[in-house]
Amino acid sequence: MHNITFISTIHREIGKCNAEELYSIIDKLGPEVIFLEAIDETYSAYEKFLFSTYGVFHKKLEISAIQKYSFNTSFQYVPVCENGLSDAFHKKINLVCKNRELQKLIDNFNYLAAENGFEFLNSLECINLQEEMRVLESRIINNIEINKTVNADIEAYEKPMIRNIYLYCSKNHFSSAIFMCGAAHRKSIIEKIEKSKTEELVDLTWTIFEN
Repeated sequence: MHNITFISTIHREIGKCNAEELYSIIDKLGPEVIFLEAIDETYSAYEKFLFSTYGVFHKKLEISAIQKYSFNTSFQYVPVCENGLSDAFHKKINLVCKNRELQKLIDNFNYLAAENGFEFLNSLECINLQEEMRVLESRIINNIEINKTVNADIEAYEKPMIRNIYLYCSKNHFSSAIFMCGAAHRKSIIEKIEKSKTEELVDLTWTIFEN
């Protein structure tokens, strides 16, 4: 049986959202496989060499935590993204990032993440705040076509992650795994996990961390 725990994260350290705290969560779960929202190039051969030879930790929070876990445990690291986020997505961010109302929401998100750590990132409060930011972003842009394009691009970014997890599971046996993905994707990924239970042939048992 494949058991996978889904954990929402952020990609850089901020307060209690740090590599040591995430390592503690990973270590308690003891996964044999770690699926990560990342492309192959995110953790390059050179970065692996720097860590194994000189103990240089990766700047991405999740990979730094994974590196800490590797000191005492053998596991399989599996990046599940096929591509990075699109140019349209980054263009949208550039359009909305200077809005003061949105910046207040972002500052509040960062404050809650720093103060409450991964408990906040894996909460309904986090989902609701992310949804509030998404609605405001759409209102700021006020362009139906741009919003449609960005939403389609995010869908095309997220769907392969779930598909690649199922593909790996169809070819490999393990008891325990985790899947780490940025908190901005939490609601959508949970919806995709629920949908996959009826659509995919591989039998997985999913646990939503702290939900």
